Amino acid sequence: MGTKGKVLLMDDEEIIIDVSREVLKFLGYEADFAKEGGAALRLYKQEKEAGQPFDLVIVDLTIPEGMGGRETIAKLREYDPGVRAVVSSGFANDPVVQDYASFGFSGRLTKPYRINEMKALLEDLIHK
Repeated sequence: MGTKGKVLLMDDEEIIIDVSREVLKFLGYEADFAKEGGAALRLYKQEKEAGQPFDLVIVDLTIPEGMGGRETIAKLREYDPGVRAVVSSGFANDPVVQDYASFGFSGRLTKPYRINEMKALLEDLIHK
């Protein structure tokens, strides 16, 4: 049986990666992880060029050590204007989270992630 889709999640917090790995697996998605934007960009390009592109990218807005969400989405869009990306943050009132579409994102996820919210977002952005 195949997966429901392929997701790239960028977050600098190990606990977020660990929990997301379990949640995405439970929901039936294949997932790869990066700790900052440079690594996410390399992984995205590598998989697209290998003919196995990601269906969705979830990027943390704030990465203290490395490229954060705003810069990452700009570079991803340069490389692939059709990229579907979601901004993730623990700060729901951040302007990028509030007005995600004008920053090039297709959706938003607020931390802490809730399984039903993540499931609905993935289904909405990957399967519709």
